[in-house]
Amino acid sequence: MAEIKSTNDLLGMNLNIPDYQRPYKWDIQNIEDLFLDITNAISDEDRYKTEFKYRIGTIILHKTKDDTYDVVDGQQRIISLLLLKHYLEPDFPCSLLKKDFTNKVTQYNIHRNYAFIREWFSLKSDNVKNEFIRAFKSILEVVVIYVNKVTEAFQLFDSQNTRGKALDPHDLLKAYHLREMKKYPYEMEHAVTKWEAKDNEKIKELFDLYLFPIWNWSRGIKSKPFTAKEINTYKGIAENSTYYYARRASRAMPYFQISEPFTSGNDFFEMVEHYMYMLRDIKSEICNKPCLKEIKLVICGGKDVETPEDMDNVKFGSAGFGYTKNLFYCALLCYYDKFHNFDEMAVKKLFSWAFMLRVDMENLGFDSVNKYAIGDENSRYTNTMGIFSKISFARMHHEISGLQIKVCRDPDAPSNEKWEELYNTIKKINGYGGVQ
Repeated sequence: MAEIKSTNDLLGMNLNIPDYQRPYKWDIQNIEDLFLDITNAISDEDRYKTEFKYRIGTIILHKTKDDTYDVVDGQQRIISLLLLKHYLEPDFPCSLLKKDFTNKVTQYNIHRNYAFIREWFSLKSDNVKNEFIRAFKSILEVVVIYVNKVTEAFQLFDSQNTRGKALDPHDLLKAYHLREMKKYPYEMEHAVTKWEAKDNEKIKELFDLYLFPIWNWSRGIKSKPFTAKEINTYKGIAENSTYYYARRASRAMPYFQISEPFTSGNDFFEMVEHYMYMLRDIKSEICNKPCLKEIKLVICGGKDVETPEDMDNVKFGSAGFGYTKNLFYCALLCYYDKFHNFDEMAVKKLFSWAFMLRVDMENLGFDSVNKYAIGDENSRYTNTMGIFSKISFARMHHEISGLQIKVCRDPDAPSNEKWEELYNTIKKINGYGGVQ
């Protein structure tokens, strides 16, 4: 059975967090996101002047024999709402306030988040507090699903959280930025149409393989998988933000920079399209420029392909070779994004820097790529410069084309004879004629 309840009605139930539940782990960022959701809901209700409701999630409850409701799914949100409600109305009755939370992680997060809630409201007017109280009563609601048997509860929990396909981070960003465009319905419609026309896997690859790693490496930070936890990186700046950097970013649109913020809403969709085209453009340059043919042949395993799509479809080399190729594309994308210049010497320097890593390493995984990208002082690396930081700090493009990339190893041989031809090609491109 399912029903819709206001958050007040939910928190007023005889709830219990059973011992099998994991610790409470919401952090300050989660609380900030909750504040943003509630603030937007209040704003929408004021704008539409109707019986507006804002649904903030689904809760699964198991009714026990003593008329207590065990929280099977949704405890993170419930505890956070309870902390907020307790601050707003300390006398509000809730059974969970009597529960003794013994887990140290739970205790820490409850105390920290409540302190943040108190600090947040200390900077707001009494009117904001009253609006939040009103939202709990008449705007915010949840879907509550009841089960009679604990086995049913776990089956439902499993279907909600494991068998169901979770949204990819870029899909969550799509939803977020569409919401930021709610004042512009026609632009929203156009943005959705353009988004749906794109290959979803290509969008995923753009963030996973290029945009997110470059964002991190440009800051001298190791990258990590792009998951839902990382989407704040691409939430952009609110359109009405008064921060000076926000004004600067707004005036810069539609000129994007991978390592710089953008205005939330429609600019997110423009940004994705911009970099999908840019990525294809740089691959087209490699594919079609005669002076870069040697690089193309390396990337494509000796095949003289004709289109960027053909380049992408070539399956060549080991997983480590794939990491190296993506590292080169990232460096080239970072360079072209900043200078919009396809200097032959710069391209060859970036190629040599990236593929010397493959020559250097007997076994190559992403951890090595991560260290190499930020300039780790590893004795096994012929080059130890953080190329992305170099690009970020460069003022002119020939600061990159003029970099001194080491291409001769000591001893003069690759780490594995498998990469002898690659090693000789890199030396030849750099004027060594295949020998030292």
